[in-house]
Amino acid sequence: MANMMKIDAFTIGNLPRIVFGDGRLSELPGLISSYGDSVLLVMGGKSFRAGPHWEVLKRGLVEQGVRFECVSVEDEPSPRQIDDIVSGVGREINVVAGIGGGSVLDAAKAIAALLPRGNSVFDHLEDVGRGLPYEGTPLPLVAVPTTAGTGSEATKNAVLSQRGTDGFKKSFRDDSMVARVALIDPMLLAGCPRELMAAQGMDAFTQLIESYVSRRANPVTDALAWSGLEAVAGGFFDALQGGEGEAARSGRAAMAYGALISGITLAQVGLGSVHGLAQPFGSLFPIPHGVACGTVLAAATEVNVHALEVRDPEHRSLQKYAAVGRLLSGGEAGEVRSACRVLVKSLEEWTRRLDLPRLSEFGVGEADIPRIVAGSRNNSMKSNPVDLSDEEIAAIVRKRL
Repeated sequence: MANMMKIDAFTIGNLPRIVFGDGRLSELPGLISSYGDSVLLVMGGKSFRAGPHWEVLKRGLVEQGVRFECVSVEDEPSPRQIDDIVSGVGREINVVAGIGGGSVLDAAKAIAALLPRGNSVFDHLEDVGRGLPYEGTPLPLVAVPTTAGTGSEATKNAVLSQRGTDGFKKSFRDDSMVARVALIDPMLLAGCPRELMAAQGMDAFTQLIESYVSRRANPVTDALAWSGLEAVAGGFFDALQGGEGEAARSGRAAMAYGALISGITLAQVGLGSVHGLAQPFGSLFPIPHGVACGTVLAAATEVNVHALEVRDPEHRSLQKYAAVGRLLSGGEAGEVRSACRVLVKSLEEWTRRLDLPRLSEFGVGEADIPRIVAGSRNNSMKSNPVDLSDEEIAAIVRKRL
């Protein structure tokens, strides 16, 4: 009789209803109308409204008898921006739809949660706010990503940023803030600039790797993360090529899927050292989140692997890192140690192919390392597969200066 697989206790939190596939944006007006007749559309700058889908969406909403109001979020949202939007929106709104990248979707989550009572996000923002528990009921939220990176359509937290010397990047989160529906239409990625697709794709790939090796990982998240890793490994560079050929369309679908899965897995089991560092990078310097993740992924993986090999060479996460190394090498990598080396080399090659900038290009210098290290000791770092010393975290930063 075969040995039984030991499965430890685990919990899977709330997930949205998922609507995935090319052309499914056409279903958005009907989905919105199923929750109410007055929608707040939270969108990015001008890209969606300048494209072919905006007029179709407006007509669909009118046909469904849905009134709509629009607000724009053009950068990573700040707490003050969220409060201003909430105070300026009419209380007759009964559903929120976020259409855009991760920042837009995060803003939409916060707005949907705060609109019923109209209070400040600082009441609930972790660490820098009043620390009050969220006890309301958010408005129904429909999340429509137009980029493939953060997976915000599947998470319960709204990441808000304040940049500068006193900057921070903190979350307002609650289980009730998960979108009712995540509508993912890969066709929306067709107009995404290559530079943005590269950075967003590396964010998704980072989230998949980090949740796969997380110390909180479980069999469900492992299975999901692995399917996402396979999708991104197979479709990333086809998506970057662009165009309307079959390879590009399949690549965009793979990236949209991978990003969605990365959001699901990170929401369940957390992330790791890359996202621990992304928090001070993004709050102290003008570094886009996807770039922050992508540019240090290889270095952080190398440091994690080395730390695990020294402290616990039989650690399950080393075997997982090795599996990803074999995936990226087409199965050519051998035993665990060599496969981990292949993974690091492959990630370094991706960094070069994508021309991801070094940290110094955003003003990061040696003198900044102590406060970056101090700022990295956040929730993401807690689920890293191995506890890293300050010196090891500093080494990650130095490798990408």
